[in-house]
Amino acid sequence: MAEKQNRELNRDLSSRQMQMIALGGTIGVGLFMGSASTIKWTGVSVLLAYAIAGLVLYLVMRALGEMLYVDPSVGSFANYATKYIHPVAGYLTVWANVFQWLTVGVSETIAVGIYLDYWFPNIPSWVTGVVVLAMLTAANLVTVKAYGEMETWFSLIKVITIVFMIILGLLVIVLGFGNHWHPIGFSNLWTHGPFFAGGVKGFFFALSIVITSYQAIEIIGITAGEADNPQVAIVKSIKSIVARILIFYIGAIFVIITIYPWDKLDQVGSPFVETFSRVGITAAAGIINFVMMTAAMSALNSGIFSSSRMLYTLALGKELSPRFLKLSKHRVPTLPVLAISGGILLGIILNAVLPLFWNGSSSIFVLVYSASTLPGMVPWFVILWSQIKFRKENASQMVNHPFKMPFAPYTNYFAILMLLVTLVFMVFNPDTRVPLFIGLGFLIIMTIVFFATRKHHHSLDKTN
Repeated sequence: MAEKQNRELNRDLSSRQMQMIALGGTIGVGLFMGSASTIKWTGVSVLLAYAIAGLVLYLVMRALGEMLYVDPSVGSFANYATKYIHPVAGYLTVWANVFQWLTVGVSETIAVGIYLDYWFPNIPSWVTGVVVLAMLTAANLVTVKAYGEMETWFSLIKVITIVFMIILGLLVIVLGFGNHWHPIGFSNLWTHGPFFAGGVKGFFFALSIVITSYQAIEIIGITAGEADNPQVAIVKSIKSIVARILIFYIGAIFVIITIYPWDKLDQVGSPFVETFSRVGITAAAGIINFVMMTAAMSALNSGIFSSSRMLYTLALGKELSPRFLKLSKHRVPTLPVLAISGGILLGIILNAVLPLFWNGSSSIFVLVYSASTLPGMVPWFVILWSQIKFRKENASQMVNHPFKMPFAPYTNYFAILMLLVTLVFMVFNPDTRVPLFIGLGFLIIMTIVFFATRKHHHSLDKTN
């Protein structure tokens, strides 16, 4: 019993912190920098792409919420995959999450260094990136509460910026604020081409990028194991988080394509910078640079937390050394945190050194980063699939369950189908084909590793 208690993480995260962590993981640099490219692919119908992706996201979160309410464990969806699908599904879910966050973590650390160049141009970007990585690693080692509080502030900066931008944009559109009081109106929504400007193919190409931008919201399923009142926090967080993300994403994109002709956005630069500049905020570039820096730090912070808990989950399943189960006096898994940070540090060093010996190294790095798309979707497939069997095996708990998945299992099938269609179109898109296959290759390799080591797993089970 004492050993079991020593392996229990602290439950110090509040519902407010869980919501802000999920917001921080989902609203990232993709919205601030990637919105122009998705609009270019499909025109005004990008709003529909964000709405459909949001619906899929909502169904994933409701399926997760139903299971979390009954079993709020650390690394929850990986545990559900093992229990309700197959042990290999749980194994792949954990490693997919680790792979995703390692690649994203490296790129976000490098991005932080580049953003800091704006103010400290004489310091190499990899140096500032390493300093930020060390700072966030320290925060993750202190207490889960320290991580949650830091992520709350990171998320708050992004949320305030987006809300402010939406309000300013609406004032420009409706009242002409910053445009000599000549309202811009809504004509840009229909005067620059058809609704589906890129056709069905362009729409689904954009949908794949949009869906990717929502990845990481499932981090609520990892934080649930460290929430102070999991049932209440889970219901509250999931109910509010999806609506907020949809408002921020769709609201920001709506403002952008209403103010600027969507077919000329590539001439604007950053739509966020331009929106602030239009109303006379001359420090717009510095403001957005600061916000993007905090967005990158937020993603890195979430990545260290999420993937370290997944390594802890692997150790619980005896897939990693028991040393990964040891907790600090603050009940934080020290070795998993250091292992993930070490992996990110190695990536930063390789990114700085490889260009000195290999001219094509930068493009390889971009491909590996993009390869996190498919592994990032694995938790979603697992959650939707697990919940179908979960409901059958927990029928008695469903009678008075206050947060059931609506219209299951048909909504599960719809969400799975939309994710599969997105992956199919990624195969046809030359920009996403190679990264998709890299991610697929990683999952195949890890599947082979799992079955190749099955005898070792069985022997461990017998000795324990």
